[in-house]
Amino acid sequence: MKVLMVEPDKVPYETEIENGLKSLQAAVGGYIQAVYPYKDPVALICNEDGKHIGLPLNRALYDGNGKMYDIVAGNFLIVGLGEENFADLPDELINKFREQFK
Repeated sequence: MKVLMVEPDKVPYETEIENGLKSLQAAVGGYIQAVYPYKDPVALICNEDGKHIGLPLNRALYDGNGKMYDIVAGNFLIVGLGEENFADLPDELINKFREQFK
């Protein structure tokens, strides 16, 4: 599955991972949490305990008015949404979110 990996203090990059829970957990270093903060058909997959276990702060999330409402801790992925599962992230969304998080 083609995804965008966003690591603390690094430029986001496109990568391939297997589509499945174990691969997602390995990418974020623990149990996953999926959030849907964007109108685009994407999910942000992060470590659900990232802040509690002290993972380094990564990127801020902003609402529609540009006000910060959360910060993601640890690695996270931006993945596409299929009809029932996560899916490849289309190239145009890879480019959009790479630019947003660089």
